Amino acid sequence: METQILIIGAGLSGLNLATQLSERGHDILLVEARDRPGGRVLTELREGGYFDLGPAWFWPGQPRIAALIDQLGLTWFEQFSDGALRFEDALGHVETGRGFASMQGSYRVHGGMAALTDALAAKLSATRLKLSTPIIALNRNIDGITAISDNGLTIQAQKVVLALPPRLASQIAFSPAPPLTALDAMNGIATWMAGHAKAIATYDTPFWRDAGLSGDAISRRGPMVELHDASPAKGGPFALFGFIGIPPQARQDEKPLRQALLEQLIRLFGPEAAAPTSLRIMDWAFDPYTATPLDHQPVFTHPQYGLPRALDRMWEARLIFSGTEVAAQFGGYLEGALEAAENAFEQIETEKV
Repeated sequence: METQILIIGAGLSGLNLATQLSERGHDILLVEARDRPGGRVLTELREGGYFDLGPAWFWPGQPRIAALIDQLGLTWFEQFSDGALRFEDALGHVETGRGFASMQGSYRVHGGMAALTDALAAKLSATRLKLSTPIIALNRNIDGITAISDNGLTIQAQKVVLALPPRLASQIAFSPAPPLTALDAMNGIATWMAGHAKAIATYDTPFWRDAGLSGDAISRRGPMVELHDASPAKGGPFALFGFIGIPPQARQDEKPLRQALLEQLIRLFGPEAAAPTSLRIMDWAFDPYTATPLDHQPVFTHPQYGLPRALDRMWEARLIFSGTEVAAQFGGYLEGALEAAENAFEQIETEKV
């Protein structure tokens, strides 16, 4: 199989880059290891409501994603934040009205964030998007780069874009091997969201709203450290979600974790929280197409993202990094995925193959 430009990774960055290049007449192929497009964008339909198990928000001042949502004919709504906050101390004592809704003013997409990635994927023909195709090797040769998938498929390309986290890229077998400085740079970039786990509990009624609560909560006891209302803009089912703050190694046994989650929901929001219609846990730390063992280490602050010099113009500029972790301004956000795609597009257009 041959293509001008091979893009590895059909997350938001890879999908946006692929559609832009395709519209400009480039011969491209987008391959994805998972059996679905979207990457870390994952939305599930439950009882008629769409719930994001990956990124859920964007913010004012992020022009690329706002423009893309409009371009694709999608709509957005503001994160629900009316009402009081709950705060739980380390002993499990709960206070009301302490602090403010941390996500007030953020936006969500009708239909979940996967509405965005699905709309982009729909713009690509079946011959340009190949799912369930993990790339395990990249070999530099006189004609460009040969990519090899785990089932033996070979793809010859003139340029390759790595639209995936650099730590995942480091697991690809490169020939010739990159300099040690490049490998160190790849492994030194923390994968955004990779160590996170998220729990979503759905309910028939928004009983917390009826009690004057916003659904926002901060906890020093856990297992969830931060909670928010995850309900659709209108109608039900209604939902609360939280980021699980205990280390990945301590949350592998799901049965006691689920029990601890329910107990915490009851402490924070009362006995009506005891019987959700569903309780979904998504642990990104154990998704092999998101995280590596390095990502199991906690990240306490937003990493300093951007493209390290050691990864710039590799293999005579035939190997290009994209993905939110290499975006200098909005790295770690969905906006950063689009920023990285924009940078890769400009590089390819400037240095046409």
